[in-house]
Amino acid sequence: QLQASGGGLVQAGGSLRLSCAVSGRTFSSSSTAWFRQAPGKEREFVAVIKRGGGSTFHADSVKGRFTISRDNAKNTVYLQMNSLKPEDTAVYYCAARAGWAIAFSAEYEYSSWGPGTQVTVSS
Repeated sequence: QLQASGGGLVQAGGSLRLSCAVSGRTFSSSSTAWFRQAPGKEREFVAVIKRGGGSTFHADSVKGRFTISRDNAKNTVYLQMNSLKPEDTAVYYCAARAGWAIAFSAEYEYSSWGPGTQVTVSS
């Protein structure tokens, strides 16, 4: 099971940190990703972190502003979001899967999803 938290309302240029608590699986062997869905748009990949806290990948749209990280002791993955823009407004979802997928940015590769947390960036 996954539970995302940390969303809210922030002004453009501000920061938020999302958390995703992962339970019910071997956290250290899971890859965990963040996706987001803006109103009227399809869900899109944001970032992923490999099992064990190794490699990370970020979408071009957030590279340099967002950072994904994990704390294996707390079974939690974080998404630090800086320099937020109005176009970052979306519901953010965390997702997890066992092992690693080559197509790590594809929704279908992830078997477990959290309920999402709303992020709203005002201009």
